[in-house]
Amino acid sequence: MRNNFIAPAMRAMLASDIPAVMRIQAECYPPAMLESEEVFRARLALTPATCWIWGPAPDSAAAYLFSYPSNKDAITPLGSPFKLTSAPDCLYLHDLAVAPGARGQRAANLLVAAALDHARAENLGWSALVSVQQSQTFWGGLGYAAVEVRHSPAKENLDSYQVAGSQLAAVYMLQQLT
Repeated sequence: MRNNFIAPAMRAMLASDIPAVMRIQAECYPPAMLESEEVFRARLALTPATCWIWGPAPDSAAAYLFSYPSNKDAITPLGSPFKLTSAPDCLYLHDLAVAPGARGQRAANLLVAAALDHARAENLGWSALVSVQQSQTFWGGLGYAAVEVRHSPAKENLDSYQVAGSQLAAVYMLQQLT
């Protein structure tokens, strides 16, 4: 009997993946946190080496990660394009989402591992992110720790992730890589 099992695949994100990314985003976030297709396309065009897709098959998409080289303590506001810096010291993980039907398959862990491997290969000493939707425990398990943000504009940028009427705080988190 022939085995038709196809192993899950992780790969670099392509422009043709954006419709699937938009679908996954809509399945994972409330309407107030949805980012535009235009912003996603601009991010991918700016930093294709730091954007990944995971799928149950090589040509599918069930999870994604957008990240980019940045500076520690710099926070990109929700819905804004990435801004590259001349001397990055940090890989900023901006958006990680796993479609509900793909949860439990370690897609998020694999995407983050790929990002951190990339950061170390680029000699970046830090990785940072904004934890939303009560995801601090997940990120803590991957080595990130919450950091209080007091300075502007980082504080205002962090506040852009707060959904009106929600008690779920957005939290800035860091991990030292070296």
